[in-house]
Amino acid sequence: MRRKDRQRDEVFAYEVAKKCQYATLATTNPDGSPYAVPVSPVLVENSVYFHCAPEGKKLENIAHNPNVCLVCVGDVKTIPEQYTTAYESAIIFGKAAAVEDRDEKIEALKKLCEKYTPEHLHLFDNAIERSLHRTAVYKISIDQITGKQKKIYS
Repeated sequence: MRRKDRQRDEVFAYEVAKKCQYATLATTNPDGSPYAVPVSPVLVENSVYFHCAPEGKKLENIAHNPNVCLVCVGDVKTIPEQYTTAYESAIIFGKAAAVEDRDEKIEALKKLCEKYTPEHLHLFDNAIERSLHRTAVYKISIDQITGKQKKIYS
């Protein structure tokens, strides 16, 4: 990391990853070019889960090369009068794979719902019954995580 003064420890990075509302997932196209797409992640221990349609470019890329990078950003505040932005971020490097185990898939979806729609958990079982067959869940096993923060002092 170039700006060592902004580097934070792994505990901080995991907290950013845990609370971020969305993240950008970077994969590699078969021709070597980059591809990035937003996802709604949930951190569970040393893994990150996200859900998606069961087909698409990011899934094709992961099948070709499971190495991914996930960028989480949080607590962003622009400071116009100083021409700068306060922020915190976490960058995760890991390998992504489809979750094939039914129980793990349901548990990951439940964790996603607990994070994003906790007030509607009473509808979870019905949603699983209706949509599990057409929902893919992917797991990123974290190999490395780094954290960064820019604070603004008045």
